[in-house]
Amino acid sequence: MNLTELTINQAHEGLKRKDFSALELCREHLDNIKNKNKEVFAFLEIADDSALAAAKKADDLVARGGDLPILAGIPLAVKDNILVEGVKCTAASKILENYVAPYDATVVKRLKKQGAVILGKTNLDEFAMGSSTENSAFGPTRNPHDLTRVPGGSSGGSAAAVAGKMALGALGSDTGGSIRLPASFCGVVGLKPTYGAVSRFGLMAFASSLDQIGPIAKTVEDAKIIYEAISGKDKMDSTSVPLPEIENWKLKIENLRIGVPKEYFIKGIDPEVEKIVKSAIKKYEDAGAKIVEVSLPHTEYALPAYYIINPSEASANLARYDGIKYGFSKQEKSLLDVYLKSRGEGFGTEVRRRIMLGTYALSSGYYEAYYRRAQRVRTKVIEDFNNAFKKVDIILTPTSPVLPFKIGERIDDPLSMYLVDVYTVSINLAGLPALSMPCGKVGKLPLGLQIIGQFFKENQIFEAAAFFEKLS
Repeated sequence: MNLTELTINQAHEGLKRKDFSALELCREHLDNIKNKNKEVFAFLEIADDSALAAAKKADDLVARGGDLPILAGIPLAVKDNILVEGVKCTAASKILENYVAPYDATVVKRLKKQGAVILGKTNLDEFAMGSSTENSAFGPTRNPHDLTRVPGGSSGGSAAAVAGKMALGALGSDTGGSIRLPASFCGVVGLKPTYGAVSRFGLMAFASSLDQIGPIAKTVEDAKIIYEAISGKDKMDSTSVPLPEIENWKLKIENLRIGVPKEYFIKGIDPEVEKIVKSAIKKYEDAGAKIVEVSLPHTEYALPAYYIINPSEASANLARYDGIKYGFSKQEKSLLDVYLKSRGEGFGTEVRRRIMLGTYALSSGYYEAYYRRAQRVRTKVIEDFNNAFKKVDIILTPTSPVLPFKIGERIDDPLSMYLVDVYTVSINLAGLPALSMPCGKVGKLPLGLQIIGQFFKENQIFEAAAFFEKLS
């Protein structure tokens, strides 16, 4: 039996039946990481010792009998901007190259409480700023389906780890599509939860009103298992909220109203992507769902608004990396030179670009013209979704307008890179939940269908996604 082929649920059942041990499961994944990581480069840090110790604990639990939590002994990966106590957390930046996390993020604490095995930390675009995982200070991650192509970003390491069978699941963070885009490019499932559904305590802040931690997994069921383990109110995060009581909503396909936004199928989308996504939507229609065309008229303004709000919040959040408190520090004669040289040499090109853009947008005389106006657009985007959801239960769109592109193809053209996020950023502006799942391939390149739901209706998204998964 190849243990790296299992889903979380299959591994859980196998552990319960004692078909294999958690140590065997862990070792097989660590071996796979050692064999593949040189070419894929999904992991920045491998936590062999602590992973094997956690697996041993899970085996002890199995030996004692009684209830086994569903994630006990399950090998998972964590994006390297989420703190795992005692393990390096670099955010793929030279400025934090030797920083060791002093405590666990709440999501990690919740995984550990169930007995999950943390295999290590995955690569990302530096400080989660990017759509391809090429902006990492330590080198790009490659797509397991085609090593010449990007895995998407910024959670490209987490998606590549799951797609490459180096972990049974992973955590990513999503600020404007950073879970969903790599899920689409790597042919796995990724959920960006409702803003506030999952604690951000222990996540390195990028854009605080947009960031959200979520799961990446092989199947919809596995993504749901991880989401249920990490979600819920946390006193350490004032933006997290108690989850509303889950309504007993079982999918009846004939009652499902699916919105398809006309603004998402326009010039610029890859014809193959459009064809496969429309074919996926048709499968729902053929099964009895009602397809309704909806309008999200402010979609064209969402991307420019996002790229004002996102850098503005980043410029404020990244001010703490100053070469004084922790991280890389350049010793100079004056305090100002310490700041300038530490930040200038510690941060990469894309991070410096966004800090400068954000500082400019927030500066005196430009705040009203840029930041305030972008926030007004954000309100309009939220209103668009509110109006659409009066007519439909879920909305279906492509996750990305393009297939996974070649490494180096867009890295020197920031605007062309930003346009990859065109279908995902509005969901973060609105704070809604959305999931990307595989819906087909062009050659060996996967692409994703995005399912957008109403606030805290993750259960509806999972049901609708599982229905399509069975059809595929």
